[in-house]
Amino acid sequence: MIAKIVILAFVLLETSNVLALYFAPGSKRANAVGMFSAWEKSKQDPEIHDFVRYLVYWVAGAKLIFLLLLAGIAWFGDATLQRLSLLALALATLSFYWRLFPLIRKMDRQGHIAPKNYSLQLGVMIFLFILAFVAAALMG
Repeated sequence: MIAKIVILAFVLLETSNVLALYFAPGSKRANAVGMFSAWEKSKQDPEIHDFVRYLVYWVAGAKLIFLLLLAGIAWFGDATLQRLSLLALALATLSFYWRLFPLIRKMDRQGHIAPKNYSLQLGVMIFLFILAFVAAALMG
């Protein structure tokens, strides 16, 4: 039951991000892209802004696919599949520290992210997600 709860909580949380990316990408809430100064700068060049918007919507679509799969696993999957899904989530989420975290940390240090030190907040939040995924998988 704990695995199902953690999966569904994650689905709900990430759904807010998908909605923000689709309907309010310039927002600074729900991990949209408004905290990046490059979002506003991209608007100065319509070709670049269309490309950035395409990438934002592509991310939202990819997230939507895996959220719907996770919801299906939570509702219809057995306990073993749920636990394995949590371990897969933990492993996949670890990739954040390989490419994304160094890049957002660099942009944060260069003053291209507002609020300052957002990269550290995001890094801690993602680490806590990973811990929750692993703990729920082990408890389940």
